Amino acid sequence: MRILFSSYLFDPSVGGIETVSKILAEEFAKGGHEVQVITQSPGGQIAGANYKLIRRPSLSEIFRLLKWCDIFFQNNISLRSLIPALALRKPTVVVHQTWLQNVHGGIGWQNHLKQLLLRFVVNVAISKAVADRLNVDSIVIGNPYDETVFRLMPGVIRDKTIVFVGRLVSDKGVDLLLHALEVLKRDGILADLTIVGSGPEEMNLRKLAADLGLSEQVAFSGQKSGAPLAQILNQHRILAVPSRWAEPFGVVALEGIACGCVIVGSRDGGLKEAIGGCGVTFENCNVTELAAQLKRMIKDADARTLLLRNAEEHLMKFQSNRVAAAYLELMGKRVP
Repeated sequence: MRILFSSYLFDPSVGGIETVSKILAEEFAKGGHEVQVITQSPGGQIAGANYKLIRRPSLSEIFRLLKWCDIFFQNNISLRSLIPALALRKPTVVVHQTWLQNVHGGIGWQNHLKQLLLRFVVNVAISKAVADRLNVDSIVIGNPYDETVFRLMPGVIRDKTIVFVGRLVSDKGVDLLLHALEVLKRDGILADLTIVGSGPEEMNLRKLAADLGLSEQVAFSGQKSGAPLAQILNQHRILAVPSRWAEPFGVVALEGIACGCVIVGSRDGGLKEAIGGCGVTFENCNVTELAAQLKRMIKDADARTLLLRNAEEHLMKFQSNRVAAAYLELMGKRVP
């Protein structure tokens, strides 16, 4: 198949969609298909890529590429390329990576238009939670993680307690995690925390850690990815995902599990589907319950061991080749 792959965000931009898009584009090409990727992310070509990358294409380039392809694969909906695809009656698969709403939770005219157009495409949701919010039928295919990078590393000593990985923005709830750490401290538990990531809230979080008397327990490691991130995860026992908002899925949870962490994550949305039986959840924004679950995972080594027994079976569903195969089978049925 000739696959035109659309991902508004792509490497070197860092985030869940970027990670998933890169994995799937590589896997589609490994399967013997001709893949061209269009994105709005700036940057150059990616060394060793087995697909062609076109950054910030013009509208005429989008039409040209749509005429070239057998099927259009859109990893998260974007009207700029979807409308031309529908105008050309090109078979289209749209993967829903998040909720169809604006940043404030409302439904604007663009989202109403997207919802109207969904009846003309094949819809895939990355979690049952996302599928349940769509107004059309969809197929659930969870996101993949890179099992060649995120794995158990022999020889790495797991001597640290809690790690957070993500953008330092209010939605990710790192301040809630710091408050939970302060609750544990008052309870006599001096847990260490490594914060991996960068973002506009970093200075506020550093100040909060100091104000709560946690400076000696908390380390800010900056943004990490790939093998360096996998090594950090291998050094920790617990990965905390304390998001305020309902996460649509959570590839970071898969990465943590693959590196031997149990997950303590917020309950709403699709994050619990990514965690599976390899961790515990708490009510979003509930610091008391977050602290209680962290305390349980810190104190009970047997509970951690029991949860991680589920890891191999759980992760198998999200291996990159299996997820890509599910998509290729779906696309193959749509190509004339």
